[in-house]
Amino acid sequence: MRRRQFIALFGGVAATWPLAAGAQQREPLRRVAMLEPIAKDTPGAQERYTAFLEAFEQLGWTPGRNVRIEVRWGEGDEAATRKRAAELVALAPDVLVAGGSAGAEVMLKATHTIPIVFVIVTDPVGSGFVESLSQPGANATRFMMFEYNLCGKWLELLKEIAPSVTHAAVLRDPTFVHGIGQFAVIQSVAPSVGIEVSPIDLREPNQIERAIATFARRPNGGIIQVASGIGAANVNLIIAAAARYNLPAVYIQRPFVAVGGLISYGANFADQYRRAAGYVDRILRGEKPADLPVQAPSKYELAINLKTAKALGLSVPQSLLARADEVIE
Repeated sequence: MRRRQFIALFGGVAATWPLAAGAQQREPLRRVAMLEPIAKDTPGAQERYTAFLEAFEQLGWTPGRNVRIEVRWGEGDEAATRKRAAELVALAPDVLVAGGSAGAEVMLKATHTIPIVFVIVTDPVGSGFVESLSQPGANATRFMMFEYNLCGKWLELLKEIAPSVTHAAVLRDPTFVHGIGQFAVIQSVAPSVGIEVSPIDLREPNQIERAIATFARRPNGGIIQVASGIGAANVNLIIAAAARYNLPAVYIQRPFVAVGGLISYGANFADQYRRAAGYVDRILRGEKPADLPVQAPSKYELAINLKTAKALGLSVPQSLLARADEVIE
């Protein structure tokens, strides 16, 4: 080969080395899909999503570099949530993340093969989502929202912050087994605190408003909003109705109190999303969801909104304030 030809050939090959090296160093782009049955502006929703992203990046996953994250919001509509789930499954992601029991149910029906991590789910065994807490089985694992014995605490807190309450409406979703289960626990505690309880079955916004208005006609009432997808999707409506009809209300998470709710007691949902990032990481690195045990919350938090208490004419006991993890003024 002539010297000039050799130099030209060598130069051409050398010019491709950086491109080849870059191709070899570039990490494969994995795909994670997230389904939230609620609206993106639901109190606490963005906080949870941000917590997941931050924890995920700390584990070495950077959107656009080695992972692509697809998010869909169901806006509190069951049909829309099913449609969004189908869209995500069609993308063939490496892992699916689903929020709440509504998201869990939809995703389990949408796919039996893609690994799924569910977050803030109530009673995963009773709902048929997993075989057991220690050995979930199939293609899914998750983080529990709380254990049922927590539900009785909500009624006790309602009586403590509003001693004049004699009857309470429990806002629940009767289409899920956990909606019935939560009410049963609250009902069992009712005689010991001297409060009569009755359910309000949540269906759609106009019905919720009418039901709360009807309940409020009787004096000395209060509200407990238990865990449900439709309840979370309509929490702003519920908080406004509670204020309008002068009803003390207990909620399941701090963000609801931050936007005007009276008092909440429950797990830190943002922390559960941080922990869920760890499970997604482990699945992406080869572990199977069936081998990852369902985890329960490690801590429950109490939050109180003093401004709301004042508007309701309530004097919050010092003993209750001393136990609070957060007091909003």
